[in-house]
Amino acid sequence: MSFVVSARKYRPAKFRDVVGQKTITTTLKNAIKNDKLAQSFLFCGPRGVGKTTCARILAKVINCQSPTSDTEACNECQACVSFNNSASFNIFELDAASNNSVEDIRNLIEQVRFAPQVGKYKIYIIDEVHMLSQAAFNAFLKTLEEPPKYAIFILATTEKHKILPTILSRCQIFDFQRIRVSDIVEHLHYICEDQQIDAEENALHVIAQKADGGLRDALSIFDRIASYSDGHLKYENVVDALNMLDYDYFFKVTDALLAQDTATALLSYDQVVRRGFEGDNFIAGLCEHFRNLFVCKDAATVELLDVTQNLRDRYAQQARLASSSFLLTALNIATQAEIAYKTSKQKHLPIELALLKMCCINNVIEWSSLPVGTITASVEKKNDTLKPPTPYAQNTLPPNAALVNEPTEKTGNLLQKYQQNVPLSTETINIKNPPQNVATTTVPIAEKNTEAVVANTQLETLTQDTVLQYWKEYAAKLDAPVTKNAFNAITPQLEGRSILIELTALQDKAMNSECPKFLGFLKQQKNIENYSLERKIVQSKQVLSENTFRPTAYRPEEQLKEMIQTNPKLADLVARLKLEVE
Repeated sequence: MSFVVSARKYRPAKFRDVVGQKTITTTLKNAIKNDKLAQSFLFCGPRGVGKTTCARILAKVINCQSPTSDTEACNECQACVSFNNSASFNIFELDAASNNSVEDIRNLIEQVRFAPQVGKYKIYIIDEVHMLSQAAFNAFLKTLEEPPKYAIFILATTEKHKILPTILSRCQIFDFQRIRVSDIVEHLHYICEDQQIDAEENALHVIAQKADGGLRDALSIFDRIASYSDGHLKYENVVDALNMLDYDYFFKVTDALLAQDTATALLSYDQVVRRGFEGDNFIAGLCEHFRNLFVCKDAATVELLDVTQNLRDRYAQQARLASSSFLLTALNIATQAEIAYKTSKQKHLPIELALLKMCCINNVIEWSSLPVGTITASVEKKNDTLKPPTPYAQNTLPPNAALVNEPTEKTGNLLQKYQQNVPLSTETINIKNPPQNVATTTVPIAEKNTEAVVANTQLETLTQDTVLQYWKEYAAKLDAPVTKNAFNAITPQLEGRSILIELTALQDKAMNSECPKFLGFLKQQKNIENYSLERKIVQSKQVLSENTFRPTAYRPEEQLKEMIQTNPKLADLVARLKLEVE
């Protein structure tokens, strides 16, 4: 007897034998039972998930003369026997991949005109219907929209998006899903028992995962490995036959990364390369391994793993050793390495660099989680040259101690370091009224979880006279004559926390860059509080508000007049040089 591949030998003949499509088979059986069949169906989904198989079973049951109580074909009537012998005159199959012309569709339409001689329906199964040409689709539209009562069309395709919307609107659409790994493994167990093949659970799981949801692909792989292993399906044989990386590699590498063992991690990767695997296969498998470990961190998501129970327990055990921070960081590094691998000229460098980074993840996490004082103490413990600070008198600071007005994140941490090494004062000091013999005093606050210490300084408040004094001092330092004259021609006025100056448009243009510098000059004088500088443009000694002021273009004569008002000596210069305005 000639050998028949498993995909054909174990092809389902009844709805109950279809693997992984229970929702669709139940819907079709109920439609037949209730006599609510559509006249055109569209079965779409990935390859090898049962589209054509369900189409044939549906056609067989529809024409069965005595269906069973559970809406299955009897396999005894004339229609069923002729179908099983591939001699049915009422069921036609057309491969649209090789019969996609207008003439092929016209021949099909001619056949539709004739009623069936035996049975109730004529069923037309068109496989790979998306391969039909545009003209063939248009020729098929009218017949598909208004077929004879005895005609039923079942279209099947793997690329639903290529079918015209006018075709889709005329069909009852069924979306076939990828078959789950557990369903494929269960079906492979049945085949192994039927063929008396000894198979390991892990081996069948690898076959199912490699099939990527397609049962036909799984059966093809099964036939190949069954021949290779000579009736004994072992995990090692499957991995060798499929040229796959073993789970053990990734568990070993992850253990090395968690132990910060760079040598083992790099040598494991080198061993993978020596076996003939490409680096992208290794890094992709490592990404999947990290993902599986992260899934095992929560008992509610463990079910997302399509692996055997033994392997699932192994994942859960290693997941307890790896923190979520480690897994997320490692997964991010591995993903970046996978992208860099495609463009790198030195293919192994991105992956080796990624492994080295992963070995340092736990160190970074530990250092970032330690309190600042702990880090300081550990540094002092390792470095014998660092001496503890000398105790100072109460209520005084050590020489060159930095004073701050407000604790920022950086200064707060620095002060916290200082606080843990300086003896704290036991005397209470009134911050608002410091002692007369101490100009500025900073007192560390000994409270639990304190992150910053506020330093108190006496700040000088400006008066109108001091504003004028600093204004003239700054003007004296200016080199540019125009800017210097503009400063000297203006008298600033102190209004609360603001310094108000009134100036013309030309003066504003000359002083535009110097006004912010003047504020900086103020802050350098002793300890002056923060003040703002407000400029108001005036014209003919009238102050214009921000809402009413509109800058205008000056004529040359007007510009000269404004310049002379600012500097009267300019008029004498124009007269002596006999200058004319153009």
